[in-house]
Amino acid sequence: MPFVLVPYLFTLKFFIYSDINMIKRSLIFIFALILGVCRPAKADEGMWLPFLINDMLYEQMQEMGLQLTREQIFSLEEASLKDAIVSFGGGCTAEIISSQGLLLTNHHCGYGRIQAHSTPEQDYLTDGFWAMSREEELPNPGLFVRFLVNVADVTERVNARLNASMSESERAEAISQVSAEIEEEATEGNHYTANIRPMFAGNEFFLFVYERFNDVRLVGTPPSSIGKFGGDTDNWMWPRHTGDFMLFRVYTAPDGTPADYHEDNIPLVPRHYLPVSIRGIEENDFAMILGYPGSTDRYLTSWGIEYKLEYEFPVRIDIRRAKLDIIEAEMAASDEIRIKYASKQSGIANYWKNFIGVSQALRKHNIADAKRETEKAFVEWVSQDPAPQQEYGKVMDMFVEAYRGFETFNSFNYIFREAIFTGPDVIRVAAAFEALGDLLESNAPDAEIQRETERLRRIVERSYANYDQGVDQQLWAAMMETFYTLVPTHLHPPVFAEVNRRFRGDFNRFAQEVYGSSVFANSESLIRFLDNPRRRTLQRDWVFRMAGELFESAADVREQISVYNETLATARRLFIKGLREMNPDALFYPDANGTMRFTYGSVRSYWPADAVYFHYLTTLEGVMEKEDPDHHEFVVPEKLSQLHADRNFGEYGNDGTMVVNFIADLDITGGNSGSPVIDGEGNLIGLAFDGNWEAMSMDIMFEKNMQRAINVDARYILFVIEKFAGASHLIEEMTIVR
Repeated sequence: MPFVLVPYLFTLKFFIYSDINMIKRSLIFIFALILGVCRPAKADEGMWLPFLINDMLYEQMQEMGLQLTREQIFSLEEASLKDAIVSFGGGCTAEIISSQGLLLTNHHCGYGRIQAHSTPEQDYLTDGFWAMSREEELPNPGLFVRFLVNVADVTERVNARLNASMSESERAEAISQVSAEIEEEATEGNHYTANIRPMFAGNEFFLFVYERFNDVRLVGTPPSSIGKFGGDTDNWMWPRHTGDFMLFRVYTAPDGTPADYHEDNIPLVPRHYLPVSIRGIEENDFAMILGYPGSTDRYLTSWGIEYKLEYEFPVRIDIRRAKLDIIEAEMAASDEIRIKYASKQSGIANYWKNFIGVSQALRKHNIADAKRETEKAFVEWVSQDPAPQQEYGKVMDMFVEAYRGFETFNSFNYIFREAIFTGPDVIRVAAAFEALGDLLESNAPDAEIQRETERLRRIVERSYANYDQGVDQQLWAAMMETFYTLVPTHLHPPVFAEVNRRFRGDFNRFAQEVYGSSVFANSESLIRFLDNPRRRTLQRDWVFRMAGELFESAADVREQISVYNETLATARRLFIKGLREMNPDALFYPDANGTMRFTYGSVRSYWPADAVYFHYLTTLEGVMEKEDPDHHEFVVPEKLSQLHADRNFGEYGNDGTMVVNFIADLDITGGNSGSPVIDGEGNLIGLAFDGNWEAMSMDIMFEKNMQRAINVDARYILFVIEKFAGASHLIEEMTIVR
């Protein structure tokens, strides 16, 4: 939501003053708007930049229970909370919880790493894994963490290269050039990485400098029956009973600098790490999250919402369900396939259910109507003065023009993304061979071809590590038929005419021929091809031909759509700029974009529906109530059942009960997975891992009465580590707050 309470004020405006003349009504409307948007944003909303904590936010946090100074939360000079928080693998958050580089994040964030170390004979997905010594900790090639070391506002320098006459593409090019210069300056003579990120749709720009560590080793993970308890059934739901956590350790070179994996590396000595509190939580306790939320769209317009509901969500839901039906059936029949496809299935299923929930929430909460009220306020403000009219008078027309343009392409981009780009694995591999095809076509020197084939060998090794030819063949048949059926004929690449002529619409027969003849059907045949690559082989290969024409078709569509994307980008930038001018005293926060943010609030229960009340915590008793040995998502390990029966919770129990999860009214999204939930003293009290079903529109509008972050209680994490896994040596290296 762009600003606080406006939709609710709008609903009052004409109910009260419906008899008054239009002029008076408008004046009252504007007065109400100003009163609403200039109120300070409350703790029930906001993904705030931690280096810009103003007095208003800080005072609210203190009133709610914060005991830290602003500098203890974020400082570039002294050690602070931000020095314990890392971006984990570029897609999640994690935190350092010991002086020896021990790292805590979600089980689902490290799920692919568990899969990579698992085999049917040594199944860590099912059984869990715990390193009982440093020597047993498992390396993870390609996994990295990044610490934020510096931030700078570079808006003035970037804007000096821009002018109002630039097109969006010219503007983007200028921003890219000056950003590259600034980033190069920031990293010259050091080992840091840097990037400039736009805020408020390109109205402001900030430089972020990071220190990246590439030696991150797996220390411990509970079995999926704890770490993924409830599976897809409970995903995005409360009440929840999931131990969604795992442990890694960050290693450095002996001198403390980042280094690739080496046996001589030593555990990281962090600038700061989070003590872990086992004091427990009560309703209304202060809670705060620091993390790296991926993306939100809080300034999305009503037209954007309607477009998503009609053109994006339905096709993505249906195509993902079709892929899941194929993959899950094969996983159920084979342990080998179950392990190979575990991470892929989890990723597809997560946002399959997310799209369903978002669609329902947008409609249920009438989010488009709330956005329309904001848009009416904007139009009313623009009309009051010539200056805003000059700059913002065409903004709403630009939104209409952009979305009408998108509609002419139906759902092409989403169909291509789901059915082709993330459909059968072979199609992406074949797309990577385009450069080799060009080299062979041009009779390039053998040395160039050799370099390219070596690059492709590495791609083949990665791409086929978790691949099954039978599964991929089924996906090919289903996804090619989906693309052919859903995409308008005039957007089909020419090759589909040949497919239709030869196979008469029988895509299963088409798939049989493809996987019976293509060099891309398995890694062995593809490696043999790379040993002796021939241009004619590629030209006659079905997979290579389909990949070439499909990706070329997608590029053509993107080119045609680009004019509407430019119109939308301009409209968004001007709309957000205008909103901030319209309400100069209001608190605004930029959409999440993978940069560090904080959100604060309270541990809170909620009422999701009439006569339905959800308490703020769940216990191990609920795990046992959900137990179903015949349903793979609700199997309970025998040892966990025995610990519960014996009430053997150690110091982590609470009057004979074991708390598992709790909720708080914190504003989070994807990327916050693995973020620490921190109390007013700076101690870790939980680990964020999900949002709740009733507020699935959270990325577009914060639902102040409903939205909750779902978290693993720190006590349950320690209980599983010590009592279930017997890894008390890990507890000993933490600082426990009792």
